[in-house]
Amino acid sequence: MPEVMRAIEISAPGGPEVLRLCERPVPQPAYGEILIRLDYAGVNRPDALQRAGLYAPPPTASDLPGLEGAGVVVALGDGVTEWAVGDSVCALLPGGGYSEYVTCPAKHALPVPAGMDMKQAACLPETFFTVWSNVFMRGGLKAGERFLVHGGSSGIGTTAIQLANAFDARVFTTAGSEAKCEVCRELGAEVAMNYREADYVEVLRDAGGANLILDMVGGDYIPRNIKALADEGRLVQIAFLQGPKVELNFAQIMMRRLVVTGSTLRPQSDLAKARIADQLREKVWPLLDAGTIAPVMDSEFALEDAAKAHARIEDGDHIGKIVLRVR
Repeated sequence: MPEVMRAIEISAPGGPEVLRLCERPVPQPAYGEILIRLDYAGVNRPDALQRAGLYAPPPTASDLPGLEGAGVVVALGDGVTEWAVGDSVCALLPGGGYSEYVTCPAKHALPVPAGMDMKQAACLPETFFTVWSNVFMRGGLKAGERFLVHGGSSGIGTTAIQLANAFDARVFTTAGSEAKCEVCRELGAEVAMNYREADYVEVLRDAGGANLILDMVGGDYIPRNIKALADEGRLVQIAFLQGPKVELNFAQIMMRRLVVTGSTLRPQSDLAKARIADQLREKVWPLLDAGTIAPVMDSEFALEDAAKAHARIEDGDHIGKIVLRVR
């Protein structure tokens, strides 16, 4: 085991250019943790927010960006019984994924699905933990319900479309071009709308209203989402690309018995994340093993080109997931 590793650090808050290749000591697994030698790391929008100084890591987490990855278990902390050295895993990480080695709670790792390579597996944890916990655990999506997800061509969107479709919901989505909308339809969306041309509120109201909406846009989408919901519908907010503050008429929420909720994944307790992992292993991993669903891949960059990966995620043109090749 080497004593030092290559990693990408944030030299100062700013644009993609502040990401810098460095050397760091190889971390050691604490009680209940595993040490993973990473092959690939996923690149996600929260990484870009952290780089910009807008999303501080938890006090106990690494200051290095990176919330998911896939590789091989190379060491076990005390108390770990569910994994062995040599196991191939993908894992939800508290941070530190832009590196050759990373530690995480053993219960936040899942096996690499059958027939899937490390590159694909590295794209699973952050989006699948987020979508499953918000759409199914928090949002309570049921078969036959009308489900609207914004940003359908994003990593979250492509995952949400596939999962909702697999569990027999009717999927509606928005995206920024006809090419992106077509990808969404191919993944199982019944209706994909170019938000530059169509009013999703009118489309959903004509269909009877959305029973559940997953939104990461915020801003003026929030009151529009309320209008697009069916009576007793649910709005789940997971991010605010257009800001978190808006004027909202709560009389509509009361009169139509709506539920407005939301969550962020990273600050949740280790136990909460372990419970999400347990449900994913039981309900979703068989679908991945069977090839029924799979991550949609956009592009791959070398670890030292992390700045280019961040520029890609911010240019708005990507479809699906972006990864860093660590090894």
